[in-house]
This record gives sequence, C-alpha cells and structure tokens, in this order.
Amino acid sequence: MTAIQSIGLIIVATVALFAWNRLPVIVVACGAALALWATGLVTLDQALAGFGDQAVLFIASLFIVSAGLERAGVTTWAGQILVAWAGRDNRIRLLLILMITVGCLTSLISGSGAVAALMPVAVMAAARLGQSPAQLLMPLAYSAHAASNLLLTGAPKNFLVSEALDDAGFRGFGFAEFALVGIPLFAGTVLIILVLGKYLLPWKNNVRLPADFSRHAQTLVEHYGLMGGLFRLRIRESSPLVGLPADEIGSGNLNDVQVMAVQSSASGLPVRDRAMTPGDYLLVRGTAEAVVDMACRLHLAIREDASAAGGHPAFNRRSGLAEVMIPPRSGLIGQPMYPGLATESGDLVVLAVQRGGDEIDYTKPELMAGDTILLEGSWEALDLRLDDPDVLVVDSPELVRRQAVPMGRGAKIAIGTVIALVFMLATNVVPPAVAGILCAGILMSCGVVTVEQSYRSIHWTTVIMVGAMMPISTAMMVSGAAKFVADELVSVVGSGGPTALLSGLFLLAAFLGQIMSNTATTMLVIPIAIAASAGMHIAPQPALMCLSIAGSASFMTPIATTTNMMVMGPGGYRFGDYWKLGTPLMVWFFIVAVFIVPMIWPY
Repeated sequence: MTAIQSIGLIIVATVALFAWNRLPVIVVACGAALALWATGLVTLDQALAGFGDQAVLFIASLFIVSAGLERAGVTTWAGQILVAWAGRDNRIRLLLILMITVGCLTSLISGSGAVAALMPVAVMAAARLGQSPAQLLMPLAYSAHAASNLLLTGAPKNFLVSEALDDAGFRGFGFAEFALVGIPLFAGTVLIILVLGKYLLPWKNNVRLPADFSRHAQTLVEHYGLMGGLFRLRIRESSPLVGLPADEIGSGNLNDVQVMAVQSSASGLPVRDRAMTPGDYLLVRGTAEAVVDMACRLHLAIREDASAAGGHPAFNRRSGLAEVMIPPRSGLIGQPMYPGLATESGDLVVLAVQRGGDEIDYTKPELMAGDTILLEGSWEALDLRLDDPDVLVVDSPELVRRQAVPMGRGAKIAIGTVIALVFMLATNVVPPAVAGILCAGILMSCGVVTVEQSYRSIHWTTVIMVGAMMPISTAMMVSGAAKFVADELVSVVGSGGPTALLSGLFLLAAFLGQIMSNTATTMLVIPIAIAASAGMHIAPQPALMCLSIAGSASFMTPIATTTNMMVMGPGGYRFGDYWKLGTPLMVWFFIVAVFIVPMIWPY
C-alpha cells in the first residue's frame, strides 16, 4: 500500500469513527495520530508535535482569558446588555446581535479570539432566555468564518493570498478590498442562519444549561421574608454613633430596627473591637418607616449603591448572600443561631434561620439537621468559609457572583487585558500564542483567575483534539497526498474555462479545509492557482480570492477549524450536526467565489 493510499484510509476511518460517535473524540483523534506514526507516514516527533503547536497554546490561553472575563463579571454585564437589546423572546434579534458582534471582532482579530470572548456571553444569554446553546454557538462560529473575509486582518490566509499576488508581480489585495466580497458573504451567511438555523440546528442536547442567578438576591430575600426589610445605612460625620464601640450597637435593637452588623467602609467586613467611624455601614432589618425614622435621628444615610445587583443592598460587587443547609452529623447541630450573629471567623453575618420553610423560634435557637441559614458577607469570605463539612452550600457563591454581579472585582483588569489582546492580534506585534499566554498570565498574576481556576476553565477535549489532528496536515503534505489530489483536480477542470477552474479550486480547497487548517490548505493550493491562471492566460486575482473564500468554508466537520471545535463541547454538538447547516452555507460560499468574484476582479 502506498503512502497516499495509507493516509487516505486513515482519514476515511477517522471521519467514520467521528460520525459513529460511539468513541470519545479525543480517543479517535489520538488514535489517528498514532496510526500515522505506526504506518511510517510521520515520525513520532511529528505525530506528537501538535500538542506543542502555537495554535494549541493560543486556544488554551483563550479559554483562560474567557474565564477571566466571566469571573470578573464582564460577561454578566455584556450578557445583560445583550438580553436587554434582544428582548426576552426574540431569538432572531439575539442571533443577529451575536453574529454582528462576532463579525466585527473577527475582522480585526482571529475568529478563535472573537468566539472565545463571546462564547460565555452566548451561553449566559441562552440561560437567561431559556434557549439551547446549540442554537447560538454554531452560528457564532460560522459567522466568524464568514467575517474573516471582511478585512485583511481577518485571517492568516488573507495575508497569504495577498502576498502571493504581490510576489507574482501584481498589486496585493488592499486592507479593506476583501470587504467587496466579504460584506455580501457575511450578509448571506447571517440571512441563511436566521432563516434555516432553527430547522437545521439541534434544539436539545446533552449539555445542562447553567442555572440563571440573575435574580438570586431577590429570590433569597423573598424566601426568607426579608423583602423590603433589609437596609444598609451609612454613618455620617455628624452622627452620634461616631466614636461609639461597634460591639455596643452590633446585633442590637434601636427601637423597632434590628442592627444585624456594623460593616467597614473599606472592606465591607463586620467591624469588631473598634469604634465606629464616618463611612462605616449599619446593616439593619425593620420596616421602611422605622428605618427612615432611625436614619433621621442618628444622621444616617440610606446607601444607594450603584453596584447593587438584583435590586438588593446586601448583594453588590463586594458582598453577597449565600444559603447553607445543616447536614446530619454536623458539628453545628445544637448550637444557637439567630439573626445578627457573626460567625466564628467574624466575616459572615447570619440574616435568617429557617426550619421547614419557616423562621425558627428564636427563643430556642438551637440548630437541627435540615435547617437553612442565610448568610451575608464579602464574596471572598463566602468562597473561603463555606468550604466546611459542617454546612452544605445550596448555590455556589462563585457561580452566583459570575452571573448576578456585573463588572465586579477585577473587571477593569480583565477589560484592559482583552483590549491589549485585541491590539496585539490586530497589529501582529507578537505571535498570537505569545499574546494569549501574556494576557492569561496577567489575569492570573492579578488574581482575576487563580491557577486552579485556569486549569478548570480550559476545555481539554478541544485542546487535545486540535493537537492530535495536526499530524494529518503534516502527513498529507509530506506524503504528497495533497499535491496528488490538487494536480488531478486541476488536470480535470483546467480545460473547462475560467469558471470551471474557479469551481475546481474552490472544491479542492473546501474539501481539504474540512480536514486541514485553512492556512495549510491555502499555502498548498496557492501555487496551483497561480500556475493554472498563467496557463489559461487569465488574471490571478479571481483565482486567489476564490481560494481565500474557500479557505473560510470550513463548515462540514467539527475538526475543520479551531472555532468549530471550541463550540463543540459547550454546544453539545455531535459530529453529524455540522454538515446540516454547513451545506447551504457552503453553497452560498461557492456562488460568491465562482460567480460574484469575477464580477469584481475580471479575468
């Protein structure tokens, strides 16, 4: 068996196993890499080289940057704006906004970077609107493919065809010249997805939607009977409370108002063992009339916190609420627990205790198994102190903060990091992998994400799959299989005229682009396109622009591009889900490449 026959057999088997969907995709991908080595098509170093490739490191770093945006609340902020613009039940408007946004980003940076930034926003919007992420994520990736043809910076393949034109003695394509076909290409893609997407994309998948915590604070205060009864008051300089020990007023009563805690203006933590100062806050519980009366008498200001989330003063960028349950055999069983009590660590305050859905009798406040406690404190304290076997956390404070608190701690750093990433990718001052690693390192160094969180944020199936599939491109070029296919196709269509040539070039590049990177495919077919154009005595511009468009038509398989693989896990897609929507998009790309391109760049 020749090398070309061997690699053809391995590719067919790999695609068949992907489509069979009975084996994990990383097992199939790694098996393909090992099969190439076992048959001698590539060396062991070449078979494993993909795991150290720049693209793999770049994709991994993008997952960390995406996690930083999510943890800092930037994703929540963007998601809230997106949902507000889209409306609660308007799927078409939501899709349109997502696709236009990813199109604008992709035209300046890579499609992978644009999809990584918007993927968590799309998932959150799906959760808020009760839709399946599968209806949003594949359109996100496919819109990025189309938008890569809007500007010269949209994809590396654009640089390749422009430089090839310049090397051939012609003027290269201008920065915005791609938009002449990029705009109709992108507009047609958006239209096809809006019209056919709901029929060709899966509505249900095996991915569990994240819980919607956008109104979590409202839900908790209503459940625990605190609705309209919890306030945060700021101590003015003229208040008679200034200088009094915090312990004298904390956990006490002022007429009909219960003081839950005195909190520091700087940290938001409960104040203990010191005098109260201007700017400190009282967390109080009582009727609105009683609280207003107390605020007037003691010169207190009712805090208007712009950072409050969920419409509640105890839920903001610095502090939040958490609900815990007392499990059987907990060490807290039998301990007294009542509102206003600070935990042993001193950084969490009890707001309410319930048993069977009703408040316990505070004259007998001993805890029992199954009791639930509502706690208030800083987000850091909630994350740290609730990792305790004596309590069961109902909803993770980390997940709640991500969704419910927009633009939280570290948001400015996260936004600045993304802006820096976009600048580095758009100007190409450093390679993409370096830019991604630098930005991921900044987010970890500044504490926006921890090292452990960065590990958990990476979708390892995607990363391993990208690395394992790269040797196929190497084997196709080393064995001569790619050149053999290219030569055979050109020999068949070369005598059929310019239209037949463009059709053959498109089909060749589009076919190879389903199993190879579009950059490698473009590099392979460029010399064939130039030679064929010269042999037919036509200008090379339409052939090279056709090739650039075909390099973006990677719709039929999840292994075609990194963006396709990035959305596969979060969207819950199977191998066979891609070609359904990919087929009409491929037809549209073919029409633009073969029939519209010659109208703009004549033969």
